[in-house]
Amino acid sequence: MSYELEVMQIDDYDVVYALWKSSEGIGLSQADSKENIARYLAHNPGMSFCAWEGETLVGAVLCGSDSRRGYLHHLAVDQAHRHQGIGRALVERCLAALQEIDITKCHLFVFLDNQEAIDFWQCCGWVHRKELILMSIGR
Repeated sequence: MSYELEVMQIDDYDVVYALWKSSEGIGLSQADSKENIARYLAHNPGMSFCAWEGETLVGAVLCGSDSRRGYLHHLAVDQAHRHQGIGRALVERCLAALQEIDITKCHLFVFLDNQEAIDFWQCCGWVHRKELILMSIGR
């Protein structure tokens, strides 16, 4: 089947959140509340995308920048729609949006035990940065 990519809108939140919640390897927290996602989308307009097959959401990704580097968060494709190029198309659309604002370097986060995601990203040309560690504060 065919799908269409559209800019994510806050009105998409409920179905996007449901997709994230049903996708293994996606860590959700208070940072993913509707209010916080609305703020993220407003801060990074036109950079996050949804993949739709008719009225059905089949994929979604958050994309934004700190004005120096791009960041991808929560790429998810519905299990029944994987291996059809939807994830790659979402990523390519995000990278194009970043390039439009002259950002050519992008980072993302993957859980160490999410081998399927690691394989996907490496197949797409992304490199595991072994010299870096992630440190966080807050919840």
